[in-house]
This record gives sequence, structure tokens and C-alpha cells, in this order.
Amino acid sequence: MVHSQIAASTYMLVTAFHLGFSGIPQDTCLTQSHHYRAPGGKGIYFTNLECLESLPGTFMDSYHVSAHRLSIPQNEDSLLLWAEPETVMSGSGEILANPLQIFFDRLSSLETPELEDDHEAQSPFHGQHVVPRAEMMFSGTSYSLLAIHPSLRSIYDSLLPSNWRGSLILDAAASRMIPVPSSAVERVLDISTKVKFDPVIAALVNNISVPQMTNDIRFLTGEDGKSGIVSRHSFSSGIVVAAKWAKKRFEETGASCELVPFLTGFGPNVICKYPAITNTTETVLLSAHYDSRGSFGSTRAPGGDDDGSGTIAILNIARTIARRGITFKKNVELCLFAGEEQGLLGSRAYARELRSRDADLVLMIQADMLAYHAAGEPAQLGLPDIIGTPEVTELVAKVADIYSPELHVGYTPACCSDHQSFHEQGFPSTQVFERAGPIVDPMYHNSGDLSDREGYDFEQVKSIAKVQFATLLHSAGFDLPADDE
Repeated sequence: MVHSQIAASTYMLVTAFHLGFSGIPQDTCLTQSHHYRAPGGKGIYFTNLECLESLPGTFMDSYHVSAHRLSIPQNEDSLLLWAEPETVMSGSGEILANPLQIFFDRLSSLETPELEDDHEAQSPFHGQHVVPRAEMMFSGTSYSLLAIHPSLRSIYDSLLPSNWRGSLILDAAASRMIPVPSSAVERVLDISTKVKFDPVIAALVNNISVPQMTNDIRFLTGEDGKSGIVSRHSFSSGIVVAAKWAKKRFEETGASCELVPFLTGFGPNVICKYPAITNTTETVLLSAHYDSRGSFGSTRAPGGDDDGSGTIAILNIARTIARRGITFKKNVELCLFAGEEQGLLGSRAYARELRSRDADLVLMIQADMLAYHAAGEPAQLGLPDIIGTPEVTELVAKVADIYSPELHVGYTPACCSDHQSFHEQGFPSTQVFERAGPIVDPMYHNSGDLSDREGYDFEQVKSIAKVQFATLLHSAGFDLPADDE
């Protein structure tokens, strides 16, 4: 529900994209305001006129802050929803003249769309008859803040234009981002300086199986006709099927796994661990998100690229660990997060849990959208241009140059995946993505996001998975069975 202090606020202050993580000086009233970091980095502060008037005259310009007066929601049980556009190449995805207004109209007045098939139990629309009304608290040209009825949390993203993201604000609190400690950065730099070509690692990463990845994605998308999965939306029954299946597959590789709930109604996080063969708390984490989004009004949300491709990369790293009998000198976690499409909710819950335990996380790498390869372009690896730890990003780029030289490596403005959750908690982190540039997949957040289509490139998925795996092997250290050394 809308927190009482937010409901009493009459102004919202929004920092520029690149300042969302650096924060606001400690000597202002904003440090006591409720604060939310949106996926992508914008800082959002909820405050009142008294606080606003107390800020220095040069403050707004100096810190690139925009102030907006809010319409206070009538329903105190409402959920806050932050909506803004994704970084998508012009001409890709759903093109609408006034996307925010269309989204608001869909939320506030549309009756439930017709279901296009009989898989109603997997639809986030199932059981809904009339969409409850929503309230617009602020509407701008590039973002908006809405208050929506709680019953809409399971379907609002199905009403969003495909090129927009909507993040539930469930955790606004008087908090600041935790910086990555210099000692953690130095540890990553130490790993990076020691990285050089290792023929054993090259052989291991090349053992990743494209045929197995093909089988895995066809199960997760329902293309195999056997899994019964129509959607992996965070509130669907299909995500539970996928979670149980993935847990079993990971456990077959020797991992110890748990399905970890984080919010009522959402699919669970899949957390799998390989214990170190040495006495250490150090941990290396690879992850993807396995929830999905589909087209407006459709039950189908196969998520073949977003993020089935990242999911199968993690799964097949696990399969290779088992096939080659690899053991690690540091602890290793392979994780699949849910709730990413609703605002990084699953990973935020897990990253906060790790912070509460003061976890010794060496680094984490999130894999999100690895498969789409635009015609006429080289196979690519996109690394985040803003969000994440530069030293981890540089380590991944170095590893890519050594073990996947077929990839063109560059930076991407496509953002806002689960590595942000760990970055916020002071853990070294980065992301791997399919393109050095904005999103171009025409099936982005679309019910046509299948693996059997033009542009879905399993070889590119393998090449990027090799980079993840090689980074893991260099960072965690490993042993092989005596007869395989």
C-alpha cells in the first residue's frame, strides 16, 4: 500500500539518470525522505514543500534534479507504480503515439481483454473481469508515477506498451545505496591481472552444448509441446512449473537448491549452490531471470530471449560443471530470479538477504537477453555503460577477448536487470547482453518471443555463456578429477 509518509508528500524529486546511484548530499532534508531507486538508476525522493523550500538555491541545477507536484491518491491501499521507456532502437517493438495515456486508459477503464486461447490458468488475467481504476499521480514526457489497485499488480505489465517498463515501488524507505568497498574492487582487479589464456578453461567452456540449450529453451517456452508452459509471467502457473523443473535440472548437476519465495503470489527465486572444496566464505554468483512478459491481452509469454536465453546459459554452465566433474575453490551460486519484470523484485530480496548476512560476494554477473542477433550485424556482447562495477565489466571484457574472440564487445544503454540489485547493496556486479547498443529484438516483451524464429542465435548464446563460465572459472578457481587433468 502507499506508505503514510509518501501519501502525505506533495512533491516528487527525480535525479538525472547518471546521478541516481551517486545520491544526494547528507546535509539535506532529502536524506530523511522516502527514497526509491528505479531500475535504470533514477533516484526518486518523496517530500513536502517545507523540505523543498529549505534546499539551497543552486541545488536543483547542481544535482540535475527535477521537482514535480504530486496528485495524492484517494485510495491509501493503492500500490505505487513507476513507468518509463526502455532503451529500444527506433522502429522496434510496439509503436504508440501516446503510450503513457494509453497505458493509463487500459488500467483505469478497459474491460478484461479476450483470452486468445484456453490456457487461462497460466494467464495473469485469469479470474479478472473488470480492471480496477488507477490514479495518475504525475505524468511527464519520459516517466510517470501511478497509484494502482493492489489487484492490478498481477496484470499491469500485461497492459504496458512493450517498450515501457513498470516497476512496483514496494520498498521506498529512508535509505541510500551502499558503495562497493575498495577492498572488493581490489580483489576483482587482482583476479583480472592474473587472467590469461588457459587451455584447460578453453576446453571446458567449449564443452557447453548447443543441442542441450535448444532442448531446454523449447521446454521453457512450451515450443516442445510437452512442458505445457504457456507463460512464465511472475504470477502464472507456468513459472512454478519452470521453477520446479529448473531446480531438478540443477540438482542433477550436484548443486544444492532451494525455491525461495520473496513476495506473495510471485514465482520463487531458484537458488543453487556448489560448496567450495576449501575453507572460505568467498562466493561467485551467476544469474538470470526466468520470468517473462508477453503482448497486450495475450496469455502467451514464452520469453525465449527475455530471459529464457540467459536461463539456458546458466543451466548449461551447470550441466558442464557436472559433465566435467568440476569442483570449486570458492563457493559458487547459480541463481534464477523471478519478479524482474515487475521491478527487480526477486533479486532485490535476495541481494538484501546477502547484505544482511554480510555475504562475501566476490562478484556477480547477470545474463539477460543473449540470443537475438540482427541480420547484417556481427555476433555481439553488450556490457552496461552505467550500472554496475566498472572493474567487473572490464574483467568480463578481457575474458571475452580471450575465450570468445568471435564476439564484438561493446557497451549498451539497455539496462535495468538484476545486477542493479546487487550493485545497490555494495556487491561487485555487471551484466552480459546480446548487443553493443540498444535493444533491437522485434519480439521484445512480445508473445512471439520464441526460439524458432529468424534472429534467434544459439551460437551467440553459447559464445556469451563461454564468457560467463570462463569468468567464473578464473574467479572461483577449480579442480578437475585426476583422470581429466
